[in-house]
Amino acid sequence: MTKTWLGSGIQAICLVLLTCITSFSQQFDLLLKNGHVFDARNGIDEVMDIGIAGDTIAAIEKNIDTTKARKIVDLLGYFVSAGFIDIHTHVFVGSEIGKFANGINSLSPDNFTFKAGVTTVVDAGTAGWKNFELFKKQVVDQSKTRVLSFINIAGTGMIGKPGEENLGEMKVDEISRLVRKYPEIILGVKIGHFEQPSWAPFDLAIQACEENNLPLFVECHLPDYSLQDQLDKMRPGDIITHSFEDVADRMPVVDDDGIVRPFVFEAKERGILFDVGHGGAGFWFSQAVPAFEQGLWPNSFGTDLHRFSMNAGMKDMLNVMSKYLAIGMPLRDVLTRATWYPAQSIGRTDLGNLSPGHTADIAVIKLEEGNFGYVDAGGNRIRGTQKLQAELTIRAGQIVWDLNGLTAKPFFDEE
Repeated sequence: MTKTWLGSGIQAICLVLLTCITSFSQQFDLLLKNGHVFDARNGIDEVMDIGIAGDTIAAIEKNIDTTKARKIVDLLGYFVSAGFIDIHTHVFVGSEIGKFANGINSLSPDNFTFKAGVTTVVDAGTAGWKNFELFKKQVVDQSKTRVLSFINIAGTGMIGKPGEENLGEMKVDEISRLVRKYPEIILGVKIGHFEQPSWAPFDLAIQACEENNLPLFVECHLPDYSLQDQLDKMRPGDIITHSFEDVADRMPVVDDDGIVRPFVFEAKERGILFDVGHGGAGFWFSQAVPAFEQGLWPNSFGTDLHRFSMNAGMKDMLNVMSKYLAIGMPLRDVLTRATWYPAQSIGRTDLGNLSPGHTADIAVIKLEEGNFGYVDAGGNRIRGTQKLQAELTIRAGQIVWDLNGLTAKPFFDEE
C-alpha cells in the first residue's frame, strides 16, 4: 500500500511539473498563423505569424512555434491588419428623440464596429463641454470599442438649432479644462453646423486647438463660408470631412468642368487632411472619382456613422473601403488609410499598427471576388469585382467578432 501510494504521489508531482513546464513554454494566449499581414508603419506586407499575450501583441515573426501557444488560428488566405480606425462617427447614444447628442440618431458603437473590423472610433463632436461627462459615462466607459472624441466647440454638442449656434456657450477655457482632464480621449476640436455669417465659432475652435496642441475637425463645408476661405484658415494637420460632397449650397472640391480646384491641392500640399465622411449625403462619385483620378486621395475613411447613413449608401467602413477598391485604389493603400494614416492624424501612433508591445487590436479580412454594387449619397451605383469582409476582429487580445467560426470548436468531425 505504501509503495502504491508513493508511486501515485510521484506521478502526481510529475504531472504538475509537466503542466507547469508546458504552461511556462506557452508564451502566447493566441497565435494567428499563416495570414498575409499588412502593417504600413512597420513596412510589413507578407505572410507572417502574430503571437498575442493577454491584451498585447507579443511577437510578429515568419514562423512562430505552435507549441508556444494555448490557442492557434490558421489564417491562410486571409489578410491581417491592425484594427481599423473610424475617425468620423456619432456614438453619443441616449434617450432623446430626434437628437444626436444623448439621442437615438447616434449609434451604440459595439453594435456596429467589430463586424466591420473597426476597433477604434472617434466621435465627431456629438458632445460639447456641457455634456461631455455624460457622453463619457454613458458611452466611452461602457464600450468595448475604444471611443475617442473630437469635442464640439458648441457647448451642448449636436442638439440642433439654436443650441449649436449659441456663441455664448462656446468656451475655450471649458474645453481646455476637459482636455487636461481627459487627454487620452479628447483628441481634437470640431466645428460644424453653424449657419450664421460669423467666423467666431471657427476662430474659437482654432484657439482651443492651439491652446491644447490639437487638430481642428471641420465637419461641414459650412454654407456661409467659402470652401477656399475655410481651407485657408485651417492649419497643417487639421482635418476636413465630407471631402467629396456634392450638394447645391456648398462648393465642392471638383468644379463644373470636372477639375479639382487649384486651392484644394494647395491646401493638401500645406498639410490639410481630407477625410471621406461618407454619411447620408457626404460622398458622391461625381466628386470622389475625378478627385481620385487627379491625385486627391482621402487620408482616412471616416464613415459619419449614424442611424441614417448605416441604412443608406454608406453601410459600414468596409463598404466605404471597398468603394475605393472599385474606384481603383490598391489594397495596401486602402488598408493604410484605415489604420496608420488616421492613427497619425489623431495623434495616436500607438494605434493603427501591429508593433510588439502595443495593444492587440486586429482585423482579419477576406477579399472576396465577384460582382458587387456600390452606392453613393446620390443613389448612383458603380460596379466592383472585389469586396472586403471582416472574418475576425480582436480587441485588446479578445475575440469580439468571428463571422464563420474560425476560432470555434467544430461540432461535427471535419476532414
